[in-house]
Amino acid sequence: MDFTVALAQIRPKLGCLADNLTTIEAAVERAIAERADLVLFPELGLTGYFLKDLVPDVALSLDAPAIARLIDLSRHIAIAVGFVEVTADYRFFNTALYLEDGQIRHRHRKVYLPTYGLFDEQRYLARGECFRAFDTRFGRMGMLICEDMWHLSAPYILAMDGATTLICLSSSPGRGVTDADSLGSTDAWQKLTSTVAMFLNSRVLYCNRVGYEDGVNFWGGSEAVDPDGSTIVRAQLFEEDLVLARLSQGALRRERIFAPMMRDENLFITMKELRRIEQGREC
Repeated sequence: MDFTVALAQIRPKLGCLADNLTTIEAAVERAIAERADLVLFPELGLTGYFLKDLVPDVALSLDAPAIARLIDLSRHIAIAVGFVEVTADYRFFNTALYLEDGQIRHRHRKVYLPTYGLFDEQRYLARGECFRAFDTRFGRMGMLICEDMWHLSAPYILAMDGATTLICLSSSPGRGVTDADSLGSTDAWQKLTSTVAMFLNSRVLYCNRVGYEDGVNFWGGSEAVDPDGSTIVRAQLFEEDLVLARLSQGALRRERIFAPMMRDENLFITMKELRRIEQGREC
């Protein structure tokens, strides 16, 4: 079915759960007023990104009041939101929830935790262990969190599991000024979302954040990409924004007829060759 998505490109405050929840609530209300069916927020939108030793202080269980509030709001609009999740055995995850009709439809725990350069996630967080597609009112979807998208097996698994819409929540810093006076990270993400959409005949919904933390700038540029790799809408760079995109079932149908990559994908060969590679490795 056709549906409208709102990309809420917010500026979370580091470690300020109450303030960030208020910001998210306001964006949800605005998305509802704009007649959106689904609203996306950035990675760790409830907490901020460079948390380090703050992780245990801001972590929430699934029955926390803030999560209950967002679940309640999802009776009016579907919501994808990121936060730090704590489990009963005190493991902490970079988690994204998909909320719809007053329920948690899906939970994704970030699998690939960047721990290089300015990133230090694996020092403070546990890794997720799976990628799963899930059913929504708008068709079958899959969720990724930032670095997950850069491991091509992740969106591939979701597409093979039936997802036709890929959601990626991100907190991507601006890095690498190019000769064209643009950011290298901006150019790289735009190439990535377009390529993944084309190769997998799938929509890609990318929601990034803006603002500064510890002197690091987050560049924004959230976008919705059609299955042919074209950009439907793109948010501003470096500024808070809320943009809407109308996603058409007809566009998905046309691309899967015109370039039937997923129809012709041979999972049997892929699995056979991966097993061969795995069995041939030496420890």
